[in-house]
Amino acid sequence: MKRIRIQALDHIVLNVRDIDRSLNFYTETLGLKPERLDEFKSGKVGFPSVRITDDTIIDLFPIEGPAAGTIGGEKVAGNLNHFCMVIGTEDFSGIVEYLKEKEIPIRAGPVSRWGARGRATSVYFLDPDGNEVELRCY
Repeated sequence: MKRIRIQALDHIVLNVRDIDRSLNFYTETLGLKPERLDEFKSGKVGFPSVRITDDTIIDLFPIEGPAAGTIGGEKVAGNLNHFCMVIGTEDFSGIVEYLKEKEIPIRAGPVSRWGARGRATSVYFLDPDGNEVELRCY
């Protein structure tokens, strides 16, 4: 029997209630680059994306739901526990202060955790739609 060999993470799709709020969070706060934004705004595509690396993106899929801000800083139950992005030592050294400046509560960390490349130090927080984000530094 043939085995499937996964080579990389291609993308994650997040359900979001407010596209502008989510785009601002992922581009301004986390520094990711928007993709297909003009096409989305003109109605040519159903959702925009933000780029993590040349090979990995996050799709921001609009859903109907409570008005923006009604989630109240609570983690949203759903089909995603959390996702993790790697940052360099220079960015991680001040990450707690940076998130506090942006008024983003830290749920856990800095804490040592296991990941794709072994042990690393991680910080966990929520995006505007209650999805848990982990930033880690190896």
